[in-house]
Amino acid sequence: MSRLNRHICKLKSVPGLISLLFMIVPSVAMADDLNAGDTAWMLTSMALVLFMTIPGLSLFYAGMVRSKNVLSVLMQCFAITSMVTILWALYAYSVAFGGEGAYWGGLSKVFLSGVSVDAMSGTIPETVFMCFQMTFAIITPALIVGAFAERMKFSAMLWFMGLWLTFVYAPICHWVWGSGGWLGGRGILDFAGGTVVHINAGIAGFVACLVMGKRKGYPTTPMMPHNLTYTVVGASMLWVGWFGFNAGSELAADGTAGMAMAVTQIATAAAALAWMFSEWLSHGKPTTLGIASGAVAGLVAITPASGFVGPMGSIAIGVAAGVGCFIAAAKLKPALGYDDSLDVFGVHCIGGIIGALLTGIFCAKSLGGTGFGVDSGGMGAQLGVQVVGVLSTLIWSGVLSFIILKVLDAVIGLRVTEEQETEGLDIVLHDERGYSL
Repeated sequence: MSRLNRHICKLKSVPGLISLLFMIVPSVAMADDLNAGDTAWMLTSMALVLFMTIPGLSLFYAGMVRSKNVLSVLMQCFAITSMVTILWALYAYSVAFGGEGAYWGGLSKVFLSGVSVDAMSGTIPETVFMCFQMTFAIITPALIVGAFAERMKFSAMLWFMGLWLTFVYAPICHWVWGSGGWLGGRGILDFAGGTVVHINAGIAGFVACLVMGKRKGYPTTPMMPHNLTYTVVGASMLWVGWFGFNAGSELAADGTAGMAMAVTQIATAAAALAWMFSEWLSHGKPTTLGIASGAVAGLVAITPASGFVGPMGSIAIGVAAGVGCFIAAAKLKPALGYDDSLDVFGVHCIGGIIGALLTGIFCAKSLGGTGFGVDSGGMGAQLGVQVVGVLSTLIWSGVLSFIILKVLDAVIGLRVTEEQETEGLDIVLHDERGYSL
């Protein structure tokens, strides 16, 4: 007899009805705590964000380096994914989300203490929330890889990323998203990581490329991307995965998640076109690398705004990001002469700043947004909070990244030798080649 038929038979008697009610009530109470729809969406979002790093970001970066370094980039992204997963479980999750301090979350959740099968975070299991946030912690340091590609030792990279996660990412994550975090308390609007992820990684990458110095031969020797097919495939994966990144940050399957997904798509398309037309006007031809980079710039800029702005605001943010990031990558970098190998600063830091500041404008209800998040309700006040968030992230991440890099350089050295750089990191560091033709 089926479970439904057994329940129907019980309804034929009053005692059976009472018994059935006692069976149903606990289930209803549990349903009020655990929302199956939210949980299913967040499980999907977690997978989508992990998909952004491996294989999305890995291929996006791998295609832009020279063929002798393709495996080194893939290896770095894969190793970061593995290492950050373990560090997040051991202590970094606790530092970010373990308590209610203004500047860090404490150590109450080290070794994932208390993160059990029954532990909840809102309407989803805390295990799901922990894993979702883990994927953010994975992709943020992986973004930095593009700034020093083709010249850092693998051992130095591992040490840098582990220390950076500990002293830079986890604290800033708590400032913005953790309970009691001081930036969150001031009312900063950062829906999915404009400050926590993109400005944070972008300025760290900028500092890294300055400390490391230029690649041998840069800028006189041509260093063209060896496989733009990889790059476009990777950018496409990032675009798809970003729906989990932005819409998933609502932590629920609801209308805000739906709008976040919509504005993510719209802003990305606007930025891709804006970069393409800017490049077309500037250089005479639109390039595949350009439109792919523009799409990523749009994804970056809409990240902090995605839960707060409407469709028309997202178009404005996308256009601003496409044009602004193109200027930073194609004009500012050559003018200043720094060797940010894959334009991490130009796309992620500049795009993140554009998105963070414009969030303070286009969140206005009169412009189709959800409204200002600070007590005064004024655009000036909200912009002020956004500026504080941008500056504090730039300063903390920039200074700490510099200190970590200089200490590592003194202790173990950051760069491979010129001879090793000429031969390529694939064979020198990993004893493998990406291609055997």
